[in-house]
Amino acid sequence: AAANGHVEMAKLLLDKGANVNAEGGEYGNALQEASDRGHKEIVQLLLDKGANVNAK
Repeated sequence: AAANGHVEMAKLLLDKGANVNAEGGEYGNALQEASDRGHKEIVQLLLDKGANVNAK
């Protein structure tokens, strides 16, 4: 959801307990991927949900 900018799906997944800091995918985690792809609303959502800005 984060990679493709699907805000409502990302909200649903996070509300259902998805790990905001889960690793995987091409960029390492959802925050890095959403940021790289320019999905500002997803980035803000992830930050609001406690995403680790220092994750590598």
